[in-house]
Amino acid sequence: MTGAIDRRLVYLLNVGHRRLQRWIQARTADSGVTAAQSGVLFHLARQDGALIGEVGQALDAAPSAMSGLADRMVESGLIERRPDRRDGRAWRLFLTPAGRRALVEAKNGLADINARLSAGFSEEEMQVVARWLSSLPGKFPSDQDR
Repeated sequence: MTGAIDRRLVYLLNVGHRRLQRWIQARTADSGVTAAQSGVLFHLARQDGALIGEVGQALDAAPSAMSGLADRMVESGLIERRPDRRDGRAWRLFLTPAGRRALVEAKNGLADINARLSAGFSEEEMQVVARWLSSLPGKFPSDQDR
């Protein structure tokens, strides 16, 4: 009989997350774009000119964390921050040409990571994994969701 599958889900998620983050950091150190910055680039690729709060909500980032992330990305020339035309207190984020180039690199890196993550699993198994992971925000809503 083969060994039982470890079902300590919280433990497995935490260990997997830490390993994946370290692996990504080691491979993206030279690119100058972090995983969090890549998330902003991906969101702006779908919705360039999004409000900073919308980007933060999509990434599940606290407003203060999102503000600091945006500041660093503006300083590095990846995005541009402009005031909202209707609400002068709100800010919109736009990709710069450098941000678009970084986005291409991030997409290539993500394809490699996704291939590594799904190696050894069938399409049906990956559908179950994706469905399970997608269910987590609904099971554990953030303060913003309430």
